[in-house]
Amino acid sequence: MKRFHVHVHVDDLSASIAFYSKLFAAEPARVESDYAKWMLDDPRINFAISHRGGKPGVDHLGLQTDSEEELVELKARAQAADMTLLDEGETTCCYARSDKYWLTDPDGVAWEQFHTLATIPTFSEAGRADEPPQAACCATAAPRGKPVGIAVAAAKSSCC
Repeated sequence: MKRFHVHVHVDDLSASIAFYSKLFAAEPARVESDYAKWMLDDPRINFAISHRGGKPGVDHLGLQTDSEEELVELKARAQAADMTLLDEGETTCCYARSDKYWLTDPDGVAWEQFHTLATIPTFSEAGRADEPPQAACCATAAPRGKPVGIAVAAAKSSCC
């Protein structure tokens, strides 16, 4: 079964955690100094917020799979439809190790499709949790860290 994923950049993490905890009637499954995530079953969503230097608002959307087989199925569907994708393979970001790839819709909205393999203690293993926003992750890709509005094959990102 797949889980819808939404990642939103926020200005005030504490205020946003309080707001979304009330909205969802649930506390986050993970809270870090720059990030929080709710893994909800009703609705089935992976909802994440962060304040790592991005402009406030929806950063990207995605689908999280429960199995590697589901991810392979989604990727095959995208390839059969001639969608351009950025395949990162196994990578780290958002306090997790995942197998993932990115697509962009015709209006430049980034879609992440991924299968989480494990949690990690830092935002990205490429950097340290005490690094400035965007330094450990997303620094070489398009604005806001995703292959938005560019040919995804030309970008390299490990974010969120």
